[in-house]
Amino acid sequence: MMFDRLPRLPRGSVRGAVLAGALATAFALAACSSPNSRFYTLGDVSAGAPAAAPSVRTAAAPAWLIAVAPIDVPPQVAKNQLVVQTGPTQVKVLEEERWASLPGDELRRALSTSLTQQLNTIDVYGAAYSDTTPVYRVSMNVQRFESWPGSHALIDAVWSVRAVRSTAVMTCRSVVSEPVGSGYDSLVDGHRRALQRISAQVAGAVQAMAAAAVASSATSASNPASAPSTAASASAANKRVVRVSVPACPSEVAAGSVAVR
Repeated sequence: MMFDRLPRLPRGSVRGAVLAGALATAFALAACSSPNSRFYTLGDVSAGAPAAAPSVRTAAAPAWLIAVAPIDVPPQVAKNQLVVQTGPTQVKVLEEERWASLPGDELRRALSTSLTQQLNTIDVYGAAYSDTTPVYRVSMNVQRFESWPGSHALIDAVWSVRAVRSTAVMTCRSVVSEPVGSGYDSLVDGHRRALQRISAQVAGAVQAMAAAAVASSATSASNPASAPSTAASASAANKRVVRVSVPACPSEVAAGSVAVR
């Protein structure tokens, strides 16, 4: 049996087809790939934080505890992408510039770390703690979190410090604007410095509340007429809510543009 041989394609045509296929594949891969994303974090906002901290750093029997609640941010910036202002009424969402975690989580973690270091205490939010140790709950609602590239980073926050097991609550507002240079690293650092200044205000508020509580306890102890006369009245006194005079909001921080109201 005899078979007819198929005609052979010219060698140049085969090479051209292979090259065309390779180029098509390369273009397809390039079209499907996306630029590498860069991730940012607020990190440690404590002023004068050491470059290398000890491996174990725990406060022993702190005078009081804090509980830093989750922080709310405006919905338009509550996303992993950096959202920058391009005008008074316009913003731009940067797909390749991202927060390592959601902005509210970044703020809460940085604030908690800063306060525990400044006050030499422990953040017990979500954890059990002793009834005998004073606890101050820190709440914050960020009303503006603005990023102006090459201009400034602004945080406008209403925050409060409440003494647990007491009616004492201090509510304040801080509006902080920090100048920034070019680049998104500088913009994130501006927010870090702004939160650092707010953290100093909150720490001062906790200290003022704690001092007021100590003064109130000393006044009660020095007044025998207010002491319970029976075991039943003593038990009732232990269960009643403690009333403490609330200090004024901390004064303005000297450095930086900070307004406390």
